[in-house]
Amino acid sequence: MMGYDRAITMFSPDGRLLQVEYAKKTVKQGSTAIGVVTTQGVVLVTDKRVLDELIISDSVDKIFDVDDHIIATASGIIPDARVLVERAQVRAQQHHVTFDSSIDVISIVKDLAGLMQLTTQSGGYRPFGVTLLIAGVDKDGIKLYSVDPVGVYNQYRALAIGEKGDEVSELLRKSWKDSLSIQEGIELAISSLKQSLDSPLTTDRIDCAYVRTDMSVVRLSSEEIKRYIA
Repeated sequence: MMGYDRAITMFSPDGRLLQVEYAKKTVKQGSTAIGVVTTQGVVLVTDKRVLDELIISDSVDKIFDVDDHIIATASGIIPDARVLVERAQVRAQQHHVTFDSSIDVISIVKDLAGLMQLTTQSGGYRPFGVTLLIAGVDKDGIKLYSVDPVGVYNQYRALAIGEKGDEVSELLRKSWKDSLSIQEGIELAISSLKQSLDSPLTTDRIDCAYVRTDMSVVRLSSEEIKRYIA
């Protein structure tokens, strides 16, 4: 099995790409990230996993701006996520320059998914060890997508990824409803995360932002997050 284990472009006899499976396991070890679609926009909440009191929590950013109307977060190897986000930012700006309009969310998703798939079949690469949650609002409505290391993308109403992803997703599945407001979406995401963690949830550990239906991005301050944790 070791030969198949080391070669990204070679299937094992039982039809598996082992390096891709390892990339997915890396995502499972990453910090938990949550996306929730509401009637007023789409919310992203992520655990910054700041466990060392000497780290300045404000310096840890787990939610990235792609464009004025699109944000993203990730679980897994965050430097890999930054490479993908920077590509998405360039793609969004190219669209602005070429068409004088904002790019739609699915175009960003498909571009990143194509790159992530390419690394699963090309020698000299390794798969991206990250799953992305991409949230935004465009002319077609409110969108939340995930893109995994294989390049598979799906649209969701709510989803959690990372270490506690399955557990939090189950909580979201039980509590999500299509009438949620932005505030209720934030409350749902943070309470679900709080229930899943083994250690206390503090404001230093939470990063939260949302995209409103007017295509603007809002980031919550520590004081605003504190109200949802209490």
